[in-house]
Amino acid sequence: MLTKILVPTDGSELSMKAVHGAIELARKLGSRLVGMTVTEPYPYEHMAGHTPIESHAQYDARMQQEAAARLAPVRAAAAAAGVAVDTAVKSAVSPYEAIIAAATEHGCDGIVMSSHGRRGLSALLLGSETQKVLTHSTIPVLVLR
Repeated sequence: MLTKILVPTDGSELSMKAVHGAIELARKLGSRLVGMTVTEPYPYEHMAGHTPIESHAQYDARMQQEAAARLAPVRAAAAAAGVAVDTAVKSAVSPYEAIIAAATEHGCDGIVMSSHGRRGLSALLLGSETQKVLTHSTIPVLVLR
């Protein structure tokens, strides 16, 4: 039985579909939810000797605001459904690795994600973080379309 479910969000309508599915699943199973989002690391490191467009501190503050905005609807929807929720923010170049790491760090026994449902050549060329999580995770993944 799933006791703690990780649900990553990028703030998109598609990822919110997975959030609502994860909340419903957690409510029915009496599970705890971990909402998480991934931010990109500071992109101007290679310009350390130059004046960047945005300082490291400014960038970090902006990323934290964006992460909070992505996670606020997760907290609100979970609270409305009576589901206990924790949130996490990870900074990473590779979102799928951050998702798997967060699930492991938080002791999650399941991950719920959404998928565009691409097939064929478009799936091969575009790839997907969901597909990468499915391929590399040892934790069960439920994909919603």
